[in-house]
Amino acid sequence: MNKQPESATDIGSHFLARYWHRLDDGRFQCDLCPRLCKLHDGQRGACFVRMRVGDEMLLTTYRRSSGFCIDPIEKKPLNHFYPGSKVFSFGTAGCNLACKFCQNWDISKSRDMDTLMDQASPQEIVDTALHWDCHSVAFTYNDPVIFAEYAMDVADACRAQGVKTVAVTAGYISECARKDFFSRMDAANVDLKGFTDDFYVKLCGAHLQPVLDTLVWLQHETDVWVELTTLLIPGHNDSDAELRALSAWVHDEMGAEVPLHFSAFHPDFKMADVPATSAATLSRARRIALDAGLKHVYTGNVHDVEGDTTYCAHCGETLIVRDWYEIRSYRLRQDASCPKCSERLAGRFGAVGAAVNDAFGSRRIPVNIHRHFSGHGPLS
Repeated sequence: MNKQPESATDIGSHFLARYWHRLDDGRFQCDLCPRLCKLHDGQRGACFVRMRVGDEMLLTTYRRSSGFCIDPIEKKPLNHFYPGSKVFSFGTAGCNLACKFCQNWDISKSRDMDTLMDQASPQEIVDTALHWDCHSVAFTYNDPVIFAEYAMDVADACRAQGVKTVAVTAGYISECARKDFFSRMDAANVDLKGFTDDFYVKLCGAHLQPVLDTLVWLQHETDVWVELTTLLIPGHNDSDAELRALSAWVHDEMGAEVPLHFSAFHPDFKMADVPATSAATLSRARRIALDAGLKHVYTGNVHDVEGDTTYCAHCGETLIVRDWYEIRSYRLRQDASCPKCSERLAGRFGAVGAAVNDAFGSRRIPVNIHRHFSGHGPLS
């Protein structure tokens, strides 16, 4: 936690946060995530964006964004959630984990105002998404759990106008907050970063069990469509034994048809000396997961058409062929069933984006809503 006293005049644009209580010793405990940061006046939580000022707990990034962009839904990655559709993506700054291998560290670890140079109200985000014919809005780039109040308000505005919502998250959220947060989400891609507590402690500054608890709860107690992503880091979480254990847990605790994405690591942040993940490692991981009984296992951040392709869980028929984010073939019937055996594919499907000619593909369109080019200085 960082102590940065600020006067009340500095908080005019900040938002009163939820999920905290006062301790007997006068400190405030943030209850949003399992870190349970305990704050004196002027202190920030580990996420950096939740802060105590006087007798209030504040979210300092409400209505402020590191940028807005239109992406293919497959980039989240979500392969069983309206394939080929457009998603309006945005994030803020900060994170409640401390991953040494963070692939978005310039955003998640930012302490500078320059990172938050665009802003928008919840309604402006929905209006912009609709203007661009986006089927969904994704809270991504940094973990939306830490800007939960902003994400939930945006999600409420989305629901009111028929726009789907997607959370891209590490799932490090407390039991008291997760129902409020995920009840507003239609889909989630959760980063299962490894499968040992030692990995989480040493490389993420967190613990594994709260993530597993969230995943089981999401799968069995909500209607959220869930897909998983594991970034494979050579020598750290890519052993056969760990991959078998991870795959078996997903199969037994979540189900055989939960999509699992193995993604390639590239050297970055505090692990720049670790080599990039090879295509062979991703293929090995995919084979281990398939052998464990999982039906939909994908590879990411590499060119691998087979690892991008969706097959029928019942008969093995090829259903959706992808090349990177481009859909080359889409053979699902309108009811999302296999044309060969009529088994329905697990996921959320519809006419949007389904036809190959209508799919958004690999484009990326940055969008400015209220872009600012001044105001340098620390995040406040």
